[in-house]
Amino acid sequence: MTSSAVPSDTPDQQPGAGLRADAERNRCRILAAARSLYARAGLGVSMASIAREAGVGQATLSRRFPTKDDLVAAVFAERMDAYVAAVTAALDDPDPWHGFTRYLNSVCAMQAADRGFADVLTMTFPTAKTLEAHRVEAYDRLLELITRAKSTGHLRDDFTHQDVVILLIANAGVVTAIGDAAPDTWRRLVAHMIRSYTAPGAPIPPLPEAPPAAALYRAMQEAGVGTLQFTTGGGSVDPVPMSTRPQQPCATGSSTWTRSWPAPE
Repeated sequence: MTSSAVPSDTPDQQPGAGLRADAERNRCRILAAARSLYARAGLGVSMASIAREAGVGQATLSRRFPTKDDLVAAVFAERMDAYVAAVTAALDDPDPWHGFTRYLNSVCAMQAADRGFADVLTMTFPTAKTLEAHRVEAYDRLLELITRAKSTGHLRDDFTHQDVVILLIANAGVVTAIGDAAPDTWRRLVAHMIRSYTAPGAPIPPLPEAPPAAALYRAMQEAGVGTLQFTTGGGSVDPVPMSTRPQQPCATGSSTWTRSWPAPE
């Protein structure tokens, strides 16, 4: 007798209403598992991990979603609808500059809420036709939004659509690195970037408060990322990746390793 706790790879699409219902339940379980894992850990999660989380066998997962692109497209279908809706709402704003800045904040907020979606907006999925069609639709509307924002005199003339891609990539990096330690850090990044996009003489948007130093320190500890200073006898200081730090504090002659950030009190 097979334990219900063991994922089954028996066919889930056979004649009969009961088996068709099982197939749909499996599909929903797979989508729920993928949505949860992607949101927490990004698109690097393996298909095997998703199958385990869903409680199905990998063969069942492959039947429902033959490729990772198929799964990503299904998981983020509603997110992509919201992505297109965000730029549409921005175009409907009677103040094009306000619509433009609202759009940037809205999309970056979507990234902050879901690490998987943060990845989706910085990657392409050639075989996911519907997802890519939504991306193209949003892109075309973004071009119109940029033109309108420039007409107000508030957006720099040298701003290009590539700058939005750069912002989304940078924001995805912040979201991934900071995690839950300082979840609103992305807001300050976006504000800084919008200020850099603002034309000379135009009103400069306010800047949110910086995240607490202790929160950033915790994020760096959790990510295992940081920079150390190697101080030589002559007093020069060179940044060194955290991964090169010895396991124990060391001092050789007049050289010592020191942290390049202050530990929170």
